[in-house]
Amino acid sequence: VSTSHLQLAAFALGTIGWILCTISMGLVEWRVWHVDNTTVISSGIAWVGIWKVCFITYLHVSSGYKEQFCHKFSGYDSSIPHEIYVAQGLLLIAMVMGLLGMTSTIFALRNVYMGISHKTLITHFFLLGGFFYIFAGLCVLVPVSWNFYSVAHNQSITFPPSYYMPSSPVAQEAGAAIPIGIIAVILLLLSGTFSLSYRFPVT
Repeated sequence: VSTSHLQLAAFALGTIGWILCTISMGLVEWRVWHVDNTTVISSGIAWVGIWKVCFITYLHVSSGYKEQFCHKFSGYDSSIPHEIYVAQGLLLIAMVMGLLGMTSTIFALRNVYMGISHKTLITHFFLLGGFFYIFAGLCVLVPVSWNFYSVAHNQSITFPPSYYMPSSPVAQEAGAAIPIGIIAVILLLLSGTFSLSYRFPVT
């Protein structure tokens, strides 16, 4: 048991990282757009996520919404930048990989704490968990970095008319989802490193 303290920490960090990855994926605040025309976007701020765009409006632009209008990305629209669809796929993969990493680590820790001294079984599952965690972290890193690059270069998106969005903002900034994603990457990579560092005791 005394040889697996780092791996116990890996499980805790990996779990937190996986939760933060899930939160980041669900948030719409990936890019915060500032627009000068407030006729439709009343607050002058719109949020561009990886699943939908949203903004506050005092006009009746859709049924079911009173003040906040949201439009989900449906299918593959050529006007939507590739990083949004890449982010959707990679974050879903990261969720699955993180879950597999937690499962592998739990199984290895179970054997350690129950005194099942099967070297191959314990070592292999810690290694497997470490690879899953690192792969999950890299899957989160790509969309976070790509979207941050787009924000830093103030890249525009030509939305269809049904989105009620301008083609380009006056300025844009990184939303809450990006720093949460960065923290998730750090925790998942640390977790993977700790899991891979396990050494079965010689005696």
